[in-house]
Amino acid sequence: MHAYLQRDQPPGVPPLELTGERTLPDVPAENYWYRRHLAVYEWIGARVIGLRVLDMACGEGYGSEVLSRSAASVVGVDANPEAHEHARLRYRRQNLRFERGMVATFGEPETFDAVVFLQTIEHLEDPGAVLEHFRRLLAPGGVAYVSTPNVLTLAGPDREKSDNPWHVREYRAHEFEQLCRSVFGRVEILGLFHARKLRVHGVALALGWDRVHARLGITKRFYDRFTPAISARDFTFKRQPLDRALDFLALCRS
Repeated sequence: MHAYLQRDQPPGVPPLELTGERTLPDVPAENYWYRRHLAVYEWIGARVIGLRVLDMACGEGYGSEVLSRSAASVVGVDANPEAHEHARLRYRRQNLRFERGMVATFGEPETFDAVVFLQTIEHLEDPGAVLEHFRRLLAPGGVAYVSTPNVLTLAGPDREKSDNPWHVREYRAHEFEQLCRSVFGRVEILGLFHARKLRVHGVALALGWDRVHARLGITKRFYDRFTPAISARDFTFKRQPLDRALDFLALCRS
């Protein structure tokens, strides 16, 4: 099986291939990125208990399923036909449904208590217009949860953008906050950071672990075990220092 094709899917569910546009579960080499995204979905899931939730650009659908464990109802929306068909067939709960649609047009005003839009705003030519649309979709008191990678840690401090061909623009913390505040009256920005084994791994890298595993000839053996063992608990949210965060999560209220 292709290394970047999903493994062990349920009968009748077509596997998706990893293209770099979205992350996927069930691809061992992608586990770090999948868990990094999953940690955010689980954090939000604990805050949407009993609410009506819209998961925009839901991709493979795993995040919508996580949200549906606590929410009253979840609608997962994606424009990609293969991702939509996969999600519809794989994730089935009474309070969860999947729709094909565009993030800039799907939905009716004031019909959701929470809009979730993770790791997608960096793909957009007109992110402000999409945020305006989300604001209209929210019922009074609703929250839009919007995440994006930190360009300083994704691309490096001296670059304006990473090499990801799907990204139109990547943000520093103040730029992302300014974008969200251009639409929403109240915005809180949190940063996602490594924790537990990933934090230890980061310390080891700073002490020269890359040289050690290469010299010992154990690089592949080590990471073939280490990467699949990463879990969502190996990430945590903090308010500072945002310049060192992996990703930003904006909590946006009118």
